[in-house]
Amino acid sequence: MAGNLALILAGGRGTRLDLLSAHRAKPSVPFAGKFRLIDFALSNCVNSGIYNVGVLTQYLPLSLNNHIGIGKPWDLDRKRGGVTILQPFKGKPGSTDWYEGTAHAIYKNISFLRSQNPDNVVILSGDHVYKMDYSQLIDQHRQKNADLTIAAQPVDYEEASRFGILDARKDLKITDFVEKPEEPPSNLASMGIYVFKTDILLEVLEKYCSREDSDFGHHIIPPMIENNEVYVFKYNGYWRDVGTLDSYWQTNQELIQPVPDLNLYDSYWKFYTRGEEQPPVKFRTDGHAEQSLVANGSIINGRVENSVISPGVHIKKGAVVKDSIIFNDSVIAEKAIVDKTIIDKEVQVKANCEIGTGDDYTPNQEKPDLLYNGLNLIAKRATIPAGTTIKRNCRIFSYAEVDDFASQHVASGTTVTSEIGKMITSGDEDQVRRVNI
Repeated sequence: MAGNLALILAGGRGTRLDLLSAHRAKPSVPFAGKFRLIDFALSNCVNSGIYNVGVLTQYLPLSLNNHIGIGKPWDLDRKRGGVTILQPFKGKPGSTDWYEGTAHAIYKNISFLRSQNPDNVVILSGDHVYKMDYSQLIDQHRQKNADLTIAAQPVDYEEASRFGILDARKDLKITDFVEKPEEPPSNLASMGIYVFKTDILLEVLEKYCSREDSDFGHHIIPPMIENNEVYVFKYNGYWRDVGTLDSYWQTNQELIQPVPDLNLYDSYWKFYTRGEEQPPVKFRTDGHAEQSLVANGSIINGRVENSVISPGVHIKKGAVVKDSIIFNDSVIAEKAIVDKTIIDKEVQVKANCEIGTGDDYTPNQEKPDLLYNGLNLIAKRATIPAGTTIKRNCRIFSYAEVDDFASQHVASGTTVTSEIGKMITSGDEDQVRRVNI
């Protein structure tokens, strides 16, 4: 089967998204009301004419597998090509049945690569938000007769240590690559988007990636720069790595601006998703929303400002939601106030609560690197008791109930735990599966 094959790495746990990824793989995290993060890579594939797609899943894959299904929303339910879910499996005696690194994940699927026999392999991350025509990337790859082409774009210097950093000549040939350097030599960052000649990819996988912890940044790219034709594709369009709670919140906020850099309403480059059968949004007598995204099935009888509201959310009379992200089927009760907070699915915020209040920005005691700028995080199926005040930089574990709150006043930087929530965040997937999540 000639043509191009896309492989989407979608098995990441996403620890920097904290409680949002405790129940689900990072690419399955809801985004912009109706989407999941993986929808952007899948939509870019079909909009770029790539209809042969493999999705490598691993960590808590159930919701992701259910979301993708046979690929019908993306027109990937085809007899030729289509979407293939590639889960870890037991290989040679003594080998792991787990994907230990990005390159190791591809190495474990060499037989699938060979069976498809594409001209080029496009390797993508399943958790970035962007619009990109991969055909332009592939065209440059062919014109340069490159063995590997890496898409890259400049980032802010203070963020550069989170990325692989490139240096290239004027002809775009890459001369140096450093993975997540403490002191970045430049700000030209790899986007985690690669195009390989298939025969070269098979060769380097066999040569460098039998180690179970092998990844592209350490074990593939550096030796290829020395021995192969490796070029950079400079991309200047919209691209966001939403790998932290702050970047996730900021990127959602960007999309509610009057003219966002990423246009979700572009009829020539649609973003597809698995739709939910929901009735239209209902605004009741006192319902009001401004500069917000409000998804189907929501009932708004309070006030919504600068927020993203997912399907099935109910905001009751007198409630105010501002600068926040509310996931599916959560309920904000009468006269509750929610400010700069991410609320996961099926959360109950009872009447007269105040969430995100005051001028105390003490970082979270358990996660000071993730919650430090006033953002609160409430995990799935938590219940916030009536009249509770939650200050800033707080974490509320999933399934938290009235008895888990020591008082009605939750100080800034505090974490409220629950027994089920602690079990889920422990990382033991067998235990997680025993809970109805």
